[in-house]
Amino acid sequence: MTWTVGTYVVYLLVTIPLTIWVATTLSRNGRVFLEDVFAGDERLAHAVNRLLVVGFYLLNLGFVMLYLRISEPVADLREMVETLSVKVGVVLLTLGVLHFLNVYAFNAIRRRSRLERNRVAPVPPQAFLPPTQPAYPS
Repeated sequence: MTWTVGTYVVYLLVTIPLTIWVATTLSRNGRVFLEDVFAGDERLAHAVNRLLVVGFYLLNLGFVMLYLRISEPVADLREMVETLSVKVGVVLLTLGVLHFLNVYAFNAIRRRSRLERNRVAPVPPQAFLPPTQPAYPS
C-alpha cells in the first residue's frame, strides 16, 4: 500500500466517524431548539430534525467524497500528516459554516414566530361616534 492510499484510508477513517458524531450531537441537542422554533409542535420539530440530519449526511459525506482526491502523490509520513491536516481542516470548517447557517436560519424563524405569538390582537370598536362636521360641505 502506498502513502497516498494510506492517506485516503486515514482520511475516510477520520472524516466519516466525525460526520456521524457531529450529526448525532446536533440532532440530539437541536431537538429542544427546534421544538421552541415550532412553538412546541413536537411532531413537526422531530420531522424537521430528521430531515436536517439526512440533508447533513448527504451534503457532508458528498463533500468528503468529492474532496478525497489528492493531486500530488504522498511520499512519506510527513506529507501524509500535512495532507490530512489540510483535508480534515477543510471538512471541519465546512461543517462549522453549515452549522452556523442552520442556526442562523432557525433563529430567524424562531424570532419571527415569537413576535407573532406575542402580538396582541386589536381591540374591536366599542361604540360609534358621529362625525363632528358634515362629510360634504353644503
